Amino acid sequence: MTARAAELKAAGADVIALSQGEPAFDTPMSIQDAGIAAIRAGKTRYTPVAGVGPLREAIQEKLMRDHGLDYATDQITVGCGAKQVVFNALFASLDPGDEVIIPTPCWVSYPDMVTLADGVPVLVPCTEFHGFKLRADALEACITLQTKWLMLNSPNNPTGAVYSAGDLAELAEVLRRHPQVFVLSDDIYEKLVYDASFAAIASVAPDLFERTLVVNGVSKANAMTGWRVGYGAGPQPLIKAMNVIQGQTSSHTSSISQYAAIEAIAGGQAYVAGFVEAFRARRDLVVEKLNQAEGLSCRLPEGAFYAFANCAGTIGKRTPAGRLIKTDTDFAMYLLSEFAVAVVPGSGFMAAPYVRISYAAEPADLERACDRIIAACAALTEEGK
Repeated sequence: MTARAAELKAAGADVIALSQGEPAFDTPMSIQDAGIAAIRAGKTRYTPVAGVGPLREAIQEKLMRDHGLDYATDQITVGCGAKQVVFNALFASLDPGDEVIIPTPCWVSYPDMVTLADGVPVLVPCTEFHGFKLRADALEACITLQTKWLMLNSPNNPTGAVYSAGDLAELAEVLRRHPQVFVLSDDIYEKLVYDASFAAIASVAPDLFERTLVVNGVSKANAMTGWRVGYGAGPQPLIKAMNVIQGQTSSHTSSISQYAAIEAIAGGQAYVAGFVEAFRARRDLVVEKLNQAEGLSCRLPEGAFYAFANCAGTIGKRTPAGRLIKTDTDFAMYLLSEFAVAVVPGSGFMAAPYVRISYAAEPADLERACDRIIAACAALTEEGK
């Protein structure tokens, strides 16, 4: 959808793209300055595969400070974004036929990365009624002797759902009965929470510490998507194996980005609160507007920067051009082609009929886009009318 929106923009269309998970903010100046200083200090050569020592030490201190998690630096690895860290973990640990439990809706890359690593993605639907969160009974029901990983993403992309400490404690109780199952905890949106508190499963259940891989990075909360720095912390044998994978693929992420990330993780964090409040205001604007659109309903997300709107009320209607809306993809394409708003169909996140709207964009763009969505919904007609 982002690529198609870019094509239309290049052709002169006034497209508003709400399809990409990228903050509209510039990288804070202190982080920019750290990157520039690294260049001028000659920090432009190869680094260790696992990342430069000062960055791993900053991550080590951050995990202890924020969550009481005590890692040695050889239990920490740095990759080209959190995506590569997840990829490395799966490739380093999965044998053919190993199963990975993925609560859905989920980030689009999870199932494909499992499949690429010869694993079997086990998709477990999590309903809006239950806040789009995995329940303990559903987890218990899908664990087998072949289960290797449970993937948890909180705050969640695309729903914004946040697992509370109580939620995680219930899941941990199930996991204690199945010692073969590891937890991949994707915490990339950790600092972007509004009406909830972030909880780390290894903090809630310390006995699962040796079975948990924490994945995080600087892209979202620090407005550094293009710098490509993510990290993982977990059992030393797993981290060592992940470094073997990385050493034969990307080697390491940019040395300059790594030194900038030290400032992002260990430096002043005052700007993060400003980002959070800005996102909160944008969230409230978008959700209020979407709930005014005929055929849409949208719950208030607790974290991240996505609204996940149910578009079931648009299915079966016709566009002004006479096309029948049969799926959430049809609805998303209708918004783009006739109202110049790019969103992502929920089916891409293994959940239909929904659309994901990123509210990381500028407020003026969000206001215009939502007004267009309201108009688009009003323009649909019932079949046979």
